[in-house]
Amino acid sequence: MSTQERRPEKRKERIDRGIKVRSDGLYALMSWRELSYLTLPRFILIVGMLSLPLLMPGMYWQRVISIVCIYAILALSFDFLAHYVGLVSLGGAFFIGTGGYIAGVMNSYYGFPPMVTIPLAAIIGGGVCTVLILPCLPLKGVYFAIVTLMYPLFMARIIEAFDLFGGTDGLVGIDSFSSAFVEQYFILGMVLVFLFGLRRLVTTDMGLIFTAVMDNDQAVKASGINITKYKALAVFIASSMGCLAGACLTHIYMWSGISQFALDFSILPIAATVIGGAGTLVGPLLGCLILVPVSELLRDFGTLRIVFYASILVAFILFKSEGIMVFGQRKYEQFERWTRI
Repeated sequence: MSTQERRPEKRKERIDRGIKVRSDGLYALMSWRELSYLTLPRFILIVGMLSLPLLMPGMYWQRVISIVCIYAILALSFDFLAHYVGLVSLGGAFFIGTGGYIAGVMNSYYGFPPMVTIPLAAIIGGGVCTVLILPCLPLKGVYFAIVTLMYPLFMARIIEAFDLFGGTDGLVGIDSFSSAFVEQYFILGMVLVFLFGLRRLVTTDMGLIFTAVMDNDQAVKASGINITKYKALAVFIASSMGCLAGACLTHIYMWSGISQFALDFSILPIAATVIGGAGTLVGPLLGCLILVPVSELLRDFGTLRIVFYASILVAFILFKSEGIMVFGQRKYEQFERWTRI
């Protein structure tokens, strides 16, 4: 018998062959190799995020990482509402401003420390935003988006006209985090909690109802489920995330003002979602990790950096409309290995 005949024949096989069926359906993993295959991307993401403050060259770029996390929380809330509930919200600036002012008022007027004002601002701000958006829940598509875009403009003009909470000067003298370490890892921790929390939420029964409301809300309503209740719950979750981000931003800059209602907080998360990959939750985070540092690098160009923003966005829409995360996930699942026939 020749050497070639004694050698066992082999063929290439995709690594994910059979893994998805067992993990997504039966939750039964057959080997450590398959477990490693599924957990490796998550491990890299967590370790990479937690390592960012240690890898940055100075305090300036460490602060940039904190701002990246602020935008990432907003982008996560936008992606959750738009692609799991069907509500395209442009109210990111509304959430940031509401949470920022609530945290600033509680700290400067009542002396609450940041670790108390931040969760309170998230809960109270989420409730306030939900109540104000509640009449708009029957709207769909572009109509809901336009109405939510009006809220930050409306709030900014009200504060300016009636000279509320310091008027155009804003609230000053707000306490910061106890240290830069606490600031960075608290916000990074919140990003990871929201990311994996939302990923878990959308796979539960409640998440299935959210998706059903997005696909066909009339059918869900006909089955006896109160769709307004579930839409309001989704808005509360998303707005609470945004308000927490706004409260963190207030304590980072030790100031709260009407610039927190700027439309940048509504537009950049959408751009990050397009670049990273809509409907993936991780994609918006990756988009923020690209856009925010690029924005800082282009700061010397002034308003010309908007041209770079637009160029990047148009390029991704034309050539990689699916986003980085969807493309990377598809390539990762196409890895092959040699197996015996």
